[in-house]
Amino acid sequence: MPETTRSDRPVRHSRAVQRPARHVRRSRVGVGRRVARIAAATAGVLALGGTTGAVALYAQVQGSIDAADVDQFLGDDRPTAPAEQDPVDGYAGRPLNILVMGTDLRDGENAEIAGDVDGMRSDTTMLVHLSADRSRVDVVSIPRDSLVDIPSCTLEDGSTTEPRADTMFNDAFHIGGGDTENLAAAAACTRRTFEQSSGLRTDESIVVKMDGVRDVIDALGGVPMDLPEAMDSPKAGLHVPAGPQTFDGTTALQFLRARTGTGNGLELGSDLARIERQQQLVDALAAQVQGAGLLSDPGTLMPVLTSVTRSLSVSEGLADVRDLAGLALTLRDVDPATLQPVTVPVAEAPQDPDRVVWTSQAQDLWDRLAADQPLTDAPTATAGTTAGA
Repeated sequence: MPETTRSDRPVRHSRAVQRPARHVRRSRVGVGRRVARIAAATAGVLALGGTTGAVALYAQVQGSIDAADVDQFLGDDRPTAPAEQDPVDGYAGRPLNILVMGTDLRDGENAEIAGDVDGMRSDTTMLVHLSADRSRVDVVSIPRDSLVDIPSCTLEDGSTTEPRADTMFNDAFHIGGGDTENLAAAAACTRRTFEQSSGLRTDESIVVKMDGVRDVIDALGGVPMDLPEAMDSPKAGLHVPAGPQTFDGTTALQFLRARTGTGNGLELGSDLARIERQQQLVDALAAQVQGAGLLSDPGTLMPVLTSVTRSLSVSEGLADVRDLAGLALTLRDVDPATLQPVTVPVAEAPQDPDRVVWTSQAQDLWDRLAADQPLTDAPTATAGTTAGA
């Protein structure tokens, strides 16, 4: 098993929820606070201008980004785009929806990490919504076992696939990628599936590869975790004790992928419980980045940035580091309390107890995002009090 080491300041994690979610779930506000600070600090570094060091940093990082022309595969039958406004940084003045996909593509080093298996699917998918005034960031996790209708998708050779009904959401990535496993076409098919299922238009997309996740965590020197109990998942190759420890990149990736086994909710074999665990590691990783002095140490920053960009396949609108920096700068003043990830409300699928379907509450979620409104209503004043008191 991958070696783990002890850490003096791990992030303590509670046991994962013991039953599948049937409603919107919220993670801890602390995650949002760390994400906001990291995004602002990273943007400040990338937005530096005029110095030789900054130019060299930009050139090296920019050269490692894999820009994917996703638009060519999306087609014309999509939800209507919002009216264009005069932008400040290319995105300012309008809401922005980014679909983020983690892929289990088993190519190159990814095959060594997780085994050589034909095909690829989106292992994790999240919608990131930035409000037009940049006062809010909403993150919605989409269970991969959701049964949805997958529309016809355009493949790399220009041919199209047949529509499919009641199919697992993450199959869209495999279908779009086709025999050539084209990441741009795979991302486009996933975006089309999400758009037609939700009625919400996506603006950009990011595909994150497994080997990149491992390399980023190794470049950071590992991620401290504090587990309430030992975890054993033979299928994922995960065998870790209870208590404080530091995951190396391989162990962290096994933790993210683990779905079955014993400990910390693995007994459920649930994708929804796995989403909970993934949020645990994201929390710990954000704390590690924040506490490592990463952004003040170019020697550490460069390999991390290179690993990050090498692990991504992004749509063209996000392919310029300076544009990303400008976008991040607009998020500097986001209220951390608004950064509260949720999961699409689901229920057990009538036709298959091992699958889920989106409930009517999911449509309320999409309607709110389409209207650029908060995902939950503000609390009302109780009797005997006044607003603002």
